[in-house]
Amino acid sequence: MALSAETESHIYRALRTASGAAAHLVALGFTIFVTVLARPGSSLFSWHPVLMSLAFSFLMTEALLVFSPESSLLRSLSRKGRARCHWVLQLLALLCALLGLGLVILHKEQLGKAHLATRHGQAGLLAVLWAGLQCSGGVGLLYPKLLPRWPLAKLKLYHATSGLVGYLLGSASLLLGMCSLWFTASVTGAAWYLAVLCPVLTSLVIMNQVSNAYLYRKRIQP
Repeated sequence: MALSAETESHIYRALRTASGAAAHLVALGFTIFVTVLARPGSSLFSWHPVLMSLAFSFLMTEALLVFSPESSLLRSLSRKGRARCHWVLQLLALLCALLGLGLVILHKEQLGKAHLATRHGQAGLLAVLWAGLQCSGGVGLLYPKLLPRWPLAKLKLYHATSGLVGYLLGSASLLLGMCSLWFTASVTGAAWYLAVLCPVLTSLVIMNQVSNAYLYRKRIQP
């Protein structure tokens, strides 16, 4: 027996709500797991994985889910209010990422090690630089009068697409970090695979939520 269009819509929204809730929990759980593993304060390097997971797993995930019709924790706020919360979360993510990058550079300097010698380091630097450009581009959306020649709808599309690319770069950096000697020395077996699944799961959810949030905005706007 075929399901009605209304029933299919309810099922679809329920699945998106469930996946969004899972993304919230996984992003937070992964960040807590890395924090416990790294024991921040035990060494200079210990702050690097904590800050980077906080930036690219938790803060950035929350910043992107702000606009999800089903998964946002701030649905009661106006569109403008959510946009400002998004920008604040993204800015906090960038600050954490910059601090994490600076600390690992200082750590390598102290040990006399080469910089950007691994795929993890290269992907991490690219993700941080992309996040910086993304935050700069967000200023144009907060204050569209700064870019009067650009249609606001196109700016939003470019910003959302660029933001998704930046999020995936951050997730790739986290995945590569879990292949490092530091991580694999402490996390092995099933625990390692579960940890790897965390950024994969949140990336899949974010890709779906961001694309559908944009389509939702287009549908409700006159």
